[in-house]
This record gives sequence, C-alpha cells and structure tokens, in this order.
Amino acid sequence: MSLQGKVVLVTGGSKGIGRAICSRAASLGANVVINYSRDSVPADALVKEIGADKALAVQADVSKVSEIEKLINAAVAKFGRVDVLVPNAGIMPLQPLAGTTEETFDKVYDLNVKGPFFLAQKAVPHMPSGGRIVFISTGIARNSAVPPPYLLYASSKGAVEQMTRVLAKELGAKGITVNAVAPGPTATDLFMEGKPEAMIKGIAAQSPFNRLGNPSEIANLVTFIASQESAWVSGQIIGANGAGFV
Repeated sequence: MSLQGKVVLVTGGSKGIGRAICSRAASLGANVVINYSRDSVPADALVKEIGADKALAVQADVSKVSEIEKLINAAVAKFGRVDVLVPNAGIMPLQPLAGTTEETFDKVYDLNVKGPFFLAQKAVPHMPSGGRIVFISTGIARNSAVPPPYLLYASSKGAVEQMTRVLAKELGAKGITVNAVAPGPTATDLFMEGKPEAMIKGIAAQSPFNRLGNPSEIANLVTFIASQESAWVSGQIIGANGAGFV
C-alpha cells in the first residue's frame, strides 16, 4: 500500500486521530497538509518531524467557509492539488436536550457538518480522478444504547453519514470515492475531555478487547481507504471499534 506523491489534507491534523493520520500518510510517501485551529506548536512540531518539503501547517477555522477557502488555496499553492481530503476536525460537547443552547448547537453543526460539506465543495475542483474523501463519523451514530448527553454530537455525525452516501453517487462520475470511518471509543484528548477515570475504564470494559482504540489503528484504516487498494469502496460507513458496536 502506498500514498507516494499523493497530497493528503487533514483538518484537526495536529492532535489525536488527525495527527496519527498525518504521520501514517507521510510514512506511506504522501505530502501532508496539517490544518489546526489555534495552537500552532503541535502542528509545527509535526511539520518538523515529517519535513518541511513534504508537510505544510495551515491555521484555519474550518467551521467558516472563508477559512476553508484559505486552507484549500494554501494546499494547492504548495502542492498543486488535493488527492485525499480527511475532514477530521470536530467537537463533542456532552449535553442533554434541556441544557443545549442555540450557540452550542450552531457551534457543533458549523464544525461537524457545515465544515465537512464545504471542505468537500472547495476541494473537489482541485481533485483528480482517483481522489478520496474520507469523512470521520462515530460508532455512536448507530448505537441504540447511546447516552442522552451525546444527542447533539451523534446527530451531527448522522448527517455526515448521509452526506457520505449521497456525495459518493455524485462524485463517482469524477472518479472520486467518498467514505466515512466511524471509530468507537478512542484514546484521544477529545474523547477523554470531561470524563472521570472510572467512566473511561467502564467504557473500555464494554469492549470485547477490554480497551479503548488507539489513534494509530484509526489512521491505518483511513490510509487504506485513501490508497489505490480501496478503489471499489465508496459510499460506505466503515466501523473501527473492536466489535464494540456491531
């Protein structure tokens, strides 16, 4: 499996699953565009690790269309095109229905839904045939036992999954595949945020493997979908959860 010479753009690419995807793609020969929202330090460190000739860090708030355009333009200016788009950036506030404000609703949908939609729209004109869009969903979107505080996050990822199915039909004519990876509980800062240790251990114990997933395991699947070997896979939501959600 190779991504030699491919241009891979990952939003939220400086930390967690996004960072693991960038590192794995670079190890397979890709040029990598690492988007970050605020903190430049981990993004710059990853560029240094990969090499400035093969990596570019770009600050952009991908909940805003103007910032998305800035990101895509920077990628194309550096590498000439975008072969693989991974809209990984997202937020996961845990709030029940009664506690959700309009501001929180808009913030989640702007980043988790509007962002991926317009990233695809702005990237596709710069994608050759053989391009890949790999959205990031969650196993929670199909878990009937999901706790109430996940309502807003799960619904936003449900929108992403339907976007995947429909967009795959539109972009197939251009030779571009569209899929989504749906991780289960994965040991990232986003997942750990706000959870006491006892809760994390309880969630891990629900897995047949008695552990959380690792970001590198999600990255391995994403880079497979980004590769030529996945050419006949499109419109699919692919779980990566260690049989936690079946």
